Amino acid sequence: MNLEWALQWGWSVLNACLYLLLQPFYYISILIVALGYRRQMLLERKLFHTRVHSWAGQAWRVVWSGLIAGMVLSALGMFISVHLNTASIVCLWVTTLLLMLVRVRYLCLAYSVGLLGVAQFVLNVADGWQPEGALGASLAAIRGLDIPALLVLVAALHVAEALLVRWQGGKAATPLFVEGKRGRLVGGYRMEDLWPIPLLLLVPVQGGLTLPWTPLFGSSDAGAGYMLAALPVLMGFSSVTLGYLPRQKALLTSNRLLLYSVVLLLLSLLAAWWSPLMLLAALFSFLAHEALIWYGNLEEGRLSPMFVHPEQGMRVLAVLPDSPATAMGILPGEAIYRVNGVVVNSRAELHQALRIHSAFCKLEVRNLQGEIKFVQRGMYDGDHHQLGVVLAPDEDANWAVSIQPASIYRILAMHIGARRRKAGQAPKAEGVSLDTMEK
Repeated sequence: MNLEWALQWGWSVLNACLYLLLQPFYYISILIVALGYRRQMLLERKLFHTRVHSWAGQAWRVVWSGLIAGMVLSALGMFISVHLNTASIVCLWVTTLLLMLVRVRYLCLAYSVGLLGVAQFVLNVADGWQPEGALGASLAAIRGLDIPALLVLVAALHVAEALLVRWQGGKAATPLFVEGKRGRLVGGYRMEDLWPIPLLLLVPVQGGLTLPWTPLFGSSDAGAGYMLAALPVLMGFSSVTLGYLPRQKALLTSNRLLLYSVVLLLLSLLAAWWSPLMLLAALFSFLAHEALIWYGNLEEGRLSPMFVHPEQGMRVLAVLPDSPATAMGILPGEAIYRVNGVVVNSRAELHQALRIHSAFCKLEVRNLQGEIKFVQRGMYDGDHHQLGVVLAPDEDANWAVSIQPASIYRILAMHIGARRRKAGQAPKAEGVSLDTMEK
């Protein structure tokens, strides 16, 4: 009996995986991710004449980590039952894609499930309205959604997202030259990761497999069993910071996401126990999410920019991988004060000082605590004219961007939004399509 159950369950898992591979939604999410990182690399080349990250490597990183997250969530989902059918899955994805056309960050299920929960509440109030045709089928799919269970799923996804942000949130941060207050150029970071998550969810069906445990939201119908249904989702984190290091921003965002997830989970479970709370849980799903973004923007506006040059020295905005600066242990946010014994206050002075000793480089660097550290390294053919650092912008910066909400149209068109500026003039940059959000 146990062997027969294992074989049936294995076939169910295989069938759900094959169905997942046949769905276009998972491939659409991977394509969006790849295009986003490709656009990020083009922006880096425009601003710094080099790429800081590999778009293919970053895309592969989030795909495999999203796959791991999907496997873990699917295993946990074996103890949660969600009433889903093909119409429900299509309804979720169509709503998500429509929201994505407004802003890319609305790809998050917190918005689509929350709005569908509000729509279901309204439709249940107006239960006498039963249109026919395609509209009637769509409304029936919305009425049939298991909103409390889906909100539990949203909360679980955000727990996974918070852990992924804590783990990977600062790895793909893109340095930027941004127009700050009063037209002054400052350095900053765009932090954006989207993870395609392939989910296998437990769905109650007549004549399905009998489980040795009773899942949450389990069906009480006689003869009801369970099967696995595939639901690919896309979750992500996007933020722009001018006052934090990427790692600091990632940890702060992760903590807030965890708090949001716990509250949403409690409200969802209470809504499953007492249905009038379903509207409150649905509203909290997207309104609290927006509140996190609003508060993050307000907090950033109150901070002093970190990546500006001090009175003496040159502030490091970013360090290129596998560069001399990386080998010497120079970190973003630190300031290069002396090069080969010469105080440097401009890029020209930095390059001249590096040429004093063509085969050796000795730096005096001030860290974030204001302490002085000395680093040195032999310089080799091909790298003696540069350290491999991206310095904070100055008046001679040729390119800049301004912070604007992301748009799917700009991503598909590879519109990076950077615009050339004249030296000494305030930038008139078009949007680089960034969302200042914490998600």
